[in-house]
Amino acid sequence: MGIFFTGFIIFLGLIILISGIFTVKQQTSAIVERFGKFNSIRNSGLQFKIPVFDKIAGRINLKIQQLDVIVETKTKDDVFVRLKISVQFQVLKLKVYDAFYKLENPQDQITSYVFDVVRAEVPKMKLDDVFERKDDIANAVKLELNDAMIDYGYDIIKTLVTDIDPDVQVKAAMNRINASEREKVAAEYEAEAERIKIVAKARAEAESKRLQGQGIADQRREIARGLEESVDVLNNVGINSQEASALIVVTQHYDTLQSIGEETNSNLILLPNSPQAGSDMLNNMIASFTASNQIGEEMKKQNKLRGITNKKKSKPKNIDLPSSEENDDEYRSEE
Repeated sequence: MGIFFTGFIIFLGLIILISGIFTVKQQTSAIVERFGKFNSIRNSGLQFKIPVFDKIAGRINLKIQQLDVIVETKTKDDVFVRLKISVQFQVLKLKVYDAFYKLENPQDQITSYVFDVVRAEVPKMKLDDVFERKDDIANAVKLELNDAMIDYGYDIIKTLVTDIDPDVQVKAAMNRINASEREKVAAEYEAEAERIKIVAKARAEAESKRLQGQGIADQRREIARGLEESVDVLNNVGINSQEASALIVVTQHYDTLQSIGEETNSNLILLPNSPQAGSDMLNNMIASFTASNQIGEEMKKQNKLRGITNKKKSKPKNIDLPSSEENDDEYRSEE
């Protein structure tokens, strides 16, 4: 009986001894209390406590943690939007006591501050500004949280606005606006391209007309030179200018008839085809030229007479006045 009791005491002592040994993981702190009162903070490694008297009240994670908070609020232009705020925080190693004993639920505390800051900042902005200034919102949340949580042993490492989700109808409207803007830009580019094409086409047509007119002028100039050479050749063989002109007109008349007859798709054209027709055309031309020359000569004569008359009218007349001595002599003789 004595041996059994001794063995039991030894076994109980070993259990009690073993219960006083514990380990703490890396980046973790353990809170040890004695009879319900704070005793010490134990860091990573093998640790000892007094069995029965001491107990581990809790463990604090010293790693950087992240808390995602979704906040729904309204912008300045009355658009409801959901923002996802990611808060990265860490317990300060020197303030483990405050982090453990001052806050019952630190994540709820952080969430409350995030809601307060976001709902104070976003209503000051329009929806487009929320997207453009999301970093400003994140910085405001970080500044507010740092001031509030540092007293509780928490350090706010960084805050991020990871998502901005407007109402479904608002997103659809924004997509339509974006599509309309892109269509507008595309229409402007298409109009500009069409304008460039029209301008280029007009310039090409203008250049074509200019070259065409120049070609016609060159053609007529060469025709006139050919006619002049033809008349000179005919004059050299004893044919006067009037006969030479008649011969050229008749020749061109028959050349025209021949070219029209050679065309397969030519339209109906009525022209005099007798040899006398060419002579009549030439006589009419000569008669019109003669009448024109006579009218021109008559106009020149009339203009010349008018010029002489105007010169006579504009020339001042010289009037000889008697001298003062002659006037005195005439006055004496009358006396």
